Order: sequence, then C-alpha cells, then structure tokens
Amino acid sequence: QVQLVESGGGLVQAGGSLRLSCAASGSIFSINAMGWYRQAPGKQRELVAFITSGGSTIYADSVKGRFTISRDNAKNTVLLQMNSLKPEDTAVYYCNANLRPSGYSTYMNYWGKGTLVTVSS
Repeated sequence: QVQLVESGGGLVQAGGSLRLSCAASGSIFSINAMGWYRQAPGKQRELVAFITSGGSTIYADSVKGRFTISRDNAKNTVLLQMNSLKPEDTAVYYCNANLRPSGYSTYMNYWGKGTLVTVSS
C-alpha cells in the first residue's frame, strides 16, 4: 500500500527556517508531480509548491523567494525548505504525489496526513 509520510514540522519564530520532508513508500511504479499544500485554520487548502519529475517547479506567490522545493527521485522524497517564515505561514502542511502504483495503469493522487508548522511573532 502506498503511503506518504511527512516530517519536519514544528514551532519556529518569525524569520526562522524549517525543512519539511515527505517520503513515498510502498509498491510504486513511477511518480509524476510531487508537491506541498497547506491549510490554515478556517481556510481552504492551498497549493504551496510543486515539482514535476523533470524538476520544473511552481510556487504560490506568497512563498516565492522564501521557500524552495526539491526532490530525490531515487528515494521518492520531496523536500520543502522554508526560510524567512512569517506568522501567516502557520498551517498544516500536506504532501501530495501524483503517482502510479505497481500493477495499475493510471496515475492517482495521494496525500500525507499533514505536519503542523507554527510560526510565532
């Protein structure tokens, strides 16, 4: 069974940094895009950044220049380096992967359970 497991969340002061990691495990044939989304209290889940298998990236305007997404295709992992954090970055961050499990002919979206990032002012 395919699983996405996030790690690296926590409490940090404004201006600080955190690095989130997400590892995809299980019987995976291939992974297309991987990304990070976040959901703040009372708000809808929103895209933070994603990266294709070829390394192309897209960022939300609110994090451009502060966050960097990267991936290790050999390890099926995606990282999110978050610098210059602001209180408004406080949210639960979810990992997402569009992947094809072994034995399947189509790609599907998988989600991690989320990791909480809290930025204090």
